[in-house]
Amino acid sequence: MSADATLSRRARRRFWGWGQADATLSERERATVRAMVERLGVNFEDREEPQLDEFTLPAPRVAAPPAIAAMFSAEPLDRLNHCAGKSWPDIARMWLRTPPAPPDWVAFPGNEQAVADILDWAQAKNVAVIPYGGGSSVCGGVEAAVGDSYSGVVSLDLERLNRVLEVDPVSRAARIQAGALGPELEAQLKGHGLTLRHFPQSFEFSTLGGWIVTRAGGHFATLHTHIDDFVEATRMVTPAGPMQTRRLPGSGAGPAPDRLVLGSEGILGVLTEAWLRVQEAPSYRASASVRFKDYFAAARCVRTLAQSGLYPSNCRLLDPLETVFAGVGDGRHAILVLGFESADHPMQIWMTRALELVRDYGGEYDPQAVARSMSDEAPEEHRRGAAGAWREAFLRMPYWRDPATGLGVIMDTFETAITWDRFESFFTSVKTDVSAAIARATGQAVMLSCRLTHVYPDGAAPYFTFATCASKDGSVSDALAAWREIKQAANEAVIAHGGTITHHHAVGRDHRSGYQREIPGIYRSMLTAAKHVADPQGIMNPGVLIDPLGRELGITGVLKA
Repeated sequence: MSADATLSRRARRRFWGWGQADATLSERERATVRAMVERLGVNFEDREEPQLDEFTLPAPRVAAPPAIAAMFSAEPLDRLNHCAGKSWPDIARMWLRTPPAPPDWVAFPGNEQAVADILDWAQAKNVAVIPYGGGSSVCGGVEAAVGDSYSGVVSLDLERLNRVLEVDPVSRAARIQAGALGPELEAQLKGHGLTLRHFPQSFEFSTLGGWIVTRAGGHFATLHTHIDDFVEATRMVTPAGPMQTRRLPGSGAGPAPDRLVLGSEGILGVLTEAWLRVQEAPSYRASASVRFKDYFAAARCVRTLAQSGLYPSNCRLLDPLETVFAGVGDGRHAILVLGFESADHPMQIWMTRALELVRDYGGEYDPQAVARSMSDEAPEEHRRGAAGAWREAFLRMPYWRDPATGLGVIMDTFETAITWDRFESFFTSVKTDVSAAIARATGQAVMLSCRLTHVYPDGAAPYFTFATCASKDGSVSDALAAWREIKQAANEAVIAHGGTITHHHAVGRDHRSGYQREIPGIYRSMLTAAKHVADPQGIMNPGVLIDPLGRELGITGVLKA
């Protein structure tokens, strides 16, 4: 049975990689991938991409509910697209033609009542429900790895709940359905002269609901760093009933219910809509690309900027090797991508003061380029130079990763956060531990870089990138086995040295062991109790974030496969 042909459906996604099914690399990008692969000692070649007819999927184990069967699809492409997220191991398993177990059905509800009907059916039939937004999870958050305690699994895709329902121009807030992709909600807000201005790397292929339940990081490097800062109220449908929070600019009335929804990762229910604080689009900008010979001096400069009260919108520090990954440097200097923006006033005073601080720490920049970035005659200057090149590489990197994965190249990231007093020792210790783990797992050269993506007065979010291979013959199977060892070591390193298991990529299944060590045991019990109230039969995204039964379920996920 397939979804009703009259239902509006989004453009087909590439089930084995990032982006639309028809996405291609330019010749320049192919050259970039070739250079990266060959730098690791792997021969670049064109390998046959996974094809749909190479995958044989088991028949659904449970019948779709007759009353709402038109919302359900068992099409192989739908099931493959919903069997995993877009992490490196997710892509590797597709290249190996050994995907994780697919959901039995993919459901496309058209309204909130349909969501409630699906949850009622799932409870009655003991079917696990995996809420699904854009499917861009990189931590096992949407995988149908629920063990064998359920009669089936349905992936509940909210793509049809994608509208801006209401705009309050006085309070500057908007009520938006949770299934809206980044471009969809921005296009609708633009008609009101407003923007949410939350731009994660996955912006094009991730949804508002996904951002909220994973506490996604976004555009701003300071002040408004997470989607949390924009959430005014939420509405969630749980197996026990709906939960609507009150619109307020702030409240001191006990533990806030929205804080339980934020980061809940689908274990309590399905977020269907939310009120978001929106803003006018910026019309004033200033940007600078700053070079530093000393990386730790650059980090201390960033700390000073974060503590200055200037609140730059962009304050991302790339270590020397990261500049090579991004194609914006030669590996000898760290680069700070610095920017300010406002819808109300010119940013010259803010940038002038920031550059005074930069000079105090030995930073070098092009004064003429900075001046052009603030000029009405060059409105796109902030998209040029190192800043523009970094932005382009940042958005296109997932497309470069996919063909490299098919050649057995491991390209992955992990991120965390740490206070400034421990940053230098943390940075050194984590790089040492993970570099050693990569060498043990692969026996190959190690390329491990770092950038600071978000900064706070009391700390920073280091985001590490590594590239390696497990064998020179391009074995994807060897690479996947090595990745598992490296991932476990990275999880251990960031927790053991005092950081968080994730700053903005969620917990999912891949980070659950670290999360359980990070939070107090009594809080884990409190969260488990909350899940029992909202989801008494434990059907909502089992195995993600916490074990609802307070023990390991033996779930076969990517780290245990």
